[in-house]
Amino acid sequence: MPIPFLFIGAAIATGAFGAGKSIKAGLDQKDANDTNERADSIVKGASKKIETCRKNCGAAIDNLGACKISILDNSIRPFIDEFEKLNHVELTESKGLNELQKMVLDKKNFTELKELQSMATSMAGGLASGAMAGAITAFGAYGAAGALATASTGTAIASLSGAAATNATLAFFGGGSLAAGGLGIAGGTAILGGLVAGPALAVLGVVVGAKASANKDKAYSNLAKAREFKEEMDTASSLCMGIRKRANMFNRFLVSLNSVFEPLIYDMSEIIKNRGTDFRTFTDDEKNTVAEAMAMAGAIKSILDTPILDDDGNLAPESEKIVETTREKLQGAV
Repeated sequence: MPIPFLFIGAAIATGAFGAGKSIKAGLDQKDANDTNERADSIVKGASKKIETCRKNCGAAIDNLGACKISILDNSIRPFIDEFEKLNHVELTESKGLNELQKMVLDKKNFTELKELQSMATSMAGGLASGAMAGAITAFGAYGAAGALATASTGTAIASLSGAAATNATLAFFGGGSLAAGGLGIAGGTAILGGLVAGPALAVLGVVVGAKASANKDKAYSNLAKAREFKEEMDTASSLCMGIRKRANMFNRFLVSLNSVFEPLIYDMSEIIKNRGTDFRTFTDDEKNTVAEAMAMAGAIKSILDTPILDDDGNLAPESEKIVETTREKLQGAV
């Protein structure tokens, strides 16, 4: 018996509807897959960028820490050794030396510098072995006064290492707890610039683990999270680049100061060897040499005293102008 035309039409319509649903589902799934791939690519790109910035910034801070230690151990130490041999040092009695007093070390600063030098010399032995990694990171980021306040005599290295290990920002840059599998990128980024990256970081797991059955709405939600993550990582990357630039500026300035300081230390040593230790018997030129060495030591300490980072992991405001201010003082004095 022939099938009624009505039923044939109904069957065709039903089949067409089913086929239409299948086509739409396929298109939606393709859209979902493509969108998830875009989200995944955004997350991977942002993660790669922040990781590169993190490593470069960490290296710059570590280099600054190593530079501080080297200058304290190789230049400040012999300066202190020679200067402590002198008696009756009084610059105000010498013509033309008054301006130098703006930069020379007073008794308190000299004592602090001596303590800092002692701590740096102790740390210098651990540089090659890598045992001081966390402490060097902290030493690069903190000012000398902060280092001395954090680390009392005898526990300096342990205290500085501990500071790096418990500071998420320093851990983020490669010191302290990061080496021990601690906070890492999530914890460090949450501190940098006041960011709260935790919720956005969840997109990593969602995108990477997305199944083929993920729907279109979920995929676009993933894309939104990926874009949010990228914005936060871009902000953190900018901060990292700013910190790296500041650390490199400090490093270069310390090296330039030290290039002037070292010959002055040698000249001062020769003066003491040939003329004795009574400052009052020196010629004006010889007194000037001693005063210039004192001024350079004071200039170096002013840089050592200035932290690059504040407690929140941001660039410390005082670090922005210190190099120019110190340079201007030296030009007016030496």
